[in-house]
Amino acid sequence: MQTRLLFLLATAIGIVLAHAAPQKPNILWIYTEDLSPWIGCYGDKVNAKHTPHIDALAARGTLLERCYTPAPVCSATRSALITGAMQTTSGTHNHRSSRSPDAYINLPKGWKTLPEIMRDNGYATMNRGKDDYNFHYNRSTLYTIGSTEAGNKRIAKPGGGKLADLPKDKPFFAQIQLRGGKSNPKAAPSKVDPTTLTVPGYYPNTPIFKQIWANHYNTVRVTDNDVKKVLDELEATGRADNTIVFFFSDHGNNLSVRHKQFCYEGGVHVPCIIAGPGIPQAKRRSDLVNALDLSATTLALANIPQPTWFEGQNLFAPNFSPRKFVISARDRCDFTIDVTRTVRTESFRYLRNYKTDRIFLQPQYRDGKGVVKELHKMHKEGSLDPKIDHIYFGPRPAHELYDLNNDPHELNNLAEDPNYADVLLQHIAILEQWQKETGDKGMQPEPEASLKAIYKRWKKRCVNPEFDAFKN
Repeated sequence: MQTRLLFLLATAIGIVLAHAAPQKPNILWIYTEDLSPWIGCYGDKVNAKHTPHIDALAARGTLLERCYTPAPVCSATRSALITGAMQTTSGTHNHRSSRSPDAYINLPKGWKTLPEIMRDNGYATMNRGKDDYNFHYNRSTLYTIGSTEAGNKRIAKPGGGKLADLPKDKPFFAQIQLRGGKSNPKAAPSKVDPTTLTVPGYYPNTPIFKQIWANHYNTVRVTDNDVKKVLDELEATGRADNTIVFFFSDHGNNLSVRHKQFCYEGGVHVPCIIAGPGIPQAKRRSDLVNALDLSATTLALANIPQPTWFEGQNLFAPNFSPRKFVISARDRCDFTIDVTRTVRTESFRYLRNYKTDRIFLQPQYRDGKGVVKELHKMHKEGSLDPKIDHIYFGPRPAHELYDLNNDPHELNNLAEDPNYADVLLQHIAILEQWQKETGDKGMQPEPEASLKAIYKRWKKRCVNPEFDAFKN
């Protein structure tokens, strides 16, 4: 009899505790590469009605109209988001660094990655696709399943796993990587006619530039189908009702120039949608968002305290405070050494270029592509519009300032306009204060061991003076 009473009491307590401690939500990051917000739900007219699945996700969630990534290149952004802090704070700002045993980069003492924190708090973790982190790590400590690589010996070694493989007795934090802007544009269900497009004023309005513009529209359409496949996979697990989905990109599209690897709107402005239980539906937000907020929000939704080094904020916190600015940073990309910082405020974008001894279109990984060859050919012929020619081949200004309300394509640099002197000084002050507070490590030369490893990889393509010491 006593045993029976104890059993009933234990059962009752278990029921009460179950009601008192609601199940934590699953969190799924659909993480795309190289994708700009050329999407129907973002008001894009070319892709209106051509992105139904992303549009449907936005309709049942919150769309962030102005989300900006920490860097315009994948590994730096991915290093920032997976640690919750700017890459310039952790020292992981140079693209594809920490690839050689002689140049490994370790995170600051005491830091853990987001998946490690989630695992410590009872979550199963998975990343299907590339990691691309600029620090030394062991994949098996980050991910519960799909950890086929012991470290980061190979660039962007992909992970594996299916949502159905995740343990059923734990909530999960999963990342699924999509090719996004790297998708095959020919796989789009319907194609954009390039002759109907007019490219921005920083490109010649020639067939090759119209075609790459059309290609990105087509890759967005391919991505829409890929999103559907992921959401169908989630639905098939029976866990969709308790899963919060994040859809976003690591940076803007990979067109020839002024997008990927560059700190203009086209390089760091990305789509971002959050949908799932507890997330406001059919909501559009126009406040400035740093993609680091996605890492902080992920922890908050899982009811996990935010570590001291995290630099983002919970987007859905009752005391949420809209940002007055977002900062992004570009440093060495492959063999091309450049240092740029940018401040995005409500109406302006300011850029500080630290390498004014080299032109904007200095040697880079795209040099063999048709669009870059076209720019060089037209420059040599003298057939480029003078304004375009100045952007790519003219003297590099230390300061750039653009009024985005009146100049969305960032063509008219106001940095030397006396009417905007106060605006320029305000943005310079924002940047300098941020650098002082965060200890921007990009202001320090890259370690010799790292540069040597890059030179060993790229050899003759390393033409920047920083590599001269290794050429003898």
